[in-house]
Amino acid sequence: MLVVRGYKTELDLNNEQKTACLKHAGAARWAYNWGLKRYQEEYQAGRKTPNAISLHKELNALKQTELPWMYEVSKCAPQEALRNLEKAFKTFFGKAKLKVQGTYRGKLGYPRFKSKKKGIGSFRLTGAIHVFEDCIQLPRLGKLRLHEHGYIPTTAKVLSATVSEQAGRWFVSVQVEEYVPAPIQATGPVIGVDLGIKALATASNGMVIANPKALRSNLKKLRRASRQHSRKHKGGKNRAKATRKLARLHAHIASIRKDALHKATSQLVMKTKSPAARPAIIVLEDLNVSGMLKNGRLSRAIADVGFAEFRRQVEYKAQQMGIMVKFVSRWEPSSKTCSSCKDVREELDLSERVFVCHSCGLVIDRDLNAAYNLADLA
Repeated sequence: MLVVRGYKTELDLNNEQKTACLKHAGAARWAYNWGLKRYQEEYQAGRKTPNAISLHKELNALKQTELPWMYEVSKCAPQEALRNLEKAFKTFFGKAKLKVQGTYRGKLGYPRFKSKKKGIGSFRLTGAIHVFEDCIQLPRLGKLRLHEHGYIPTTAKVLSATVSEQAGRWFVSVQVEEYVPAPIQATGPVIGVDLGIKALATASNGMVIANPKALRSNLKKLRRASRQHSRKHKGGKNRAKATRKLARLHAHIASIRKDALHKATSQLVMKTKSPAARPAIIVLEDLNVSGMLKNGRLSRAIADVGFAEFRRQVEYKAQQMGIMVKFVSRWEPSSKTCSSCKDVREELDLSERVFVCHSCGLVIDRDLNAAYNLADLA
């Protein structure tokens, strides 16, 4: 079957290539801000708001007179930025419509102007993109070396490539269209997975995945780096150095969390060729993460785990391996129910890590007991 996938890897750039990427990112940011300003001007004047195509035609006319530096970058960078702006407005008005109907309660997310002080940003390129074993060829940028060789498929059809910067490191995300064999339906046992803070995940088959607690283990360093950054004079070179140091630390924490989640979800779906070795069904709780984050004592620990990202990765990886994913209602008392006699305890404090049943006398780990109950609810 034909699927669309994304492959993201780091780039090894020299100074000349970094300068070229900075120009492309700046052009994309300028085009986005210019398009947003033009949209607001037309709206306030009572005229029809422009779309991405009309804005790009107007921008091409400005290149010849007011924006000659735009010819130094690929035409795709500002063009794709204007398409992103159009998509942002469509999302905004879609949410506003749902807000009026009363089916949406979140923020509408009106498009905002981009500032390079908050990050260099990214740019997307389309057209003649060629992937090799150790490099990738992009329009106007030429061949850029890849940090990881052989990761991006060289035979798949390339749709687009997005170059982004994070804490001084440059990455490329390539969207490809490739044929993959249809997954064979897994025939293994049913697995219930209980997510938590002490352990990242506890499965009913006895698998316990530790929580790296990326933020908590680096919180002391983060506080010190943030304090040093706030004490530096704005606009000075030392302030810029402290900013880069703080950004690298934030990226390090995010990488630890991302690596742990990918390893945990891959271990859970058991990427093996044998369908009998893979679980037929994975049962998860439909957690109200936004509501859980309102807990003042546990909000930092809950955010440090990444429950939503864990669920997203389990869903798409299970689909690739022919595994069904089911969700149990958040109101199901899986932690308070005895996995042996199904008796429900009315009161169970969060500090009680061992579940003791008052009816049958079962003594079992709290998270493992919840995982057994989730598996039974499948």
